[in-house]
Amino acid sequence: MFELVLTAELSGVTRLQPVDTESDPFYYMFKVQCTSCLVTHANRVGISRFESHELSGSKGEANFVWKCKNCRREASASIKSGPIPYDISSPPKQVNILAIKCRGCELNDFKPEGDWMAVGEESGTKFEGIDLGDGEWFDYDEKAGQEVSIKDIKWDIKMVKGTKV
Repeated sequence: MFELVLTAELSGVTRLQPVDTESDPFYYMFKVQCTSCLVTHANRVGISRFESHELSGSKGEANFVWKCKNCRREASASIKSGPIPYDISSPPKQVNILAIKCRGCELNDFKPEGDWMAVGEESGTKFEGIDLGDGEWFDYDEKAGQEVSIKDIKWDIKMVKGTKV
């Protein structure tokens, strides 16, 4: 089991999370490494909690299925929980926003491609279409009369052993 961990400095906004609905799914973009031969896929792969792919041999389904070109083994990943909104805190704290169960692969190097959303801390203003690709975001909350921002964004992927989901 892997957990995607976010740490960020939020100012004037809270409830940061990806826009991730069945009609507008979010693709969590990772580098993937085969645990059998240790080869890392050349490109990032997208995992959506709304996609389902069959595993070979009628072994069920997963959100992501990959056959390693080097060793020919099949690997899979399924989102088990999340996304969990990231709330404002001082000092910023680490929050596990997503849990992914992997078989035959490891996830590393997350890139926050896609749209994110947040809510004005005091005003309740909805901010949508937030791009975290540059590692920061700035806007102005008209209702609160103040600048809002998301800065010092750090992503970590933690392996959690012994977790049954």
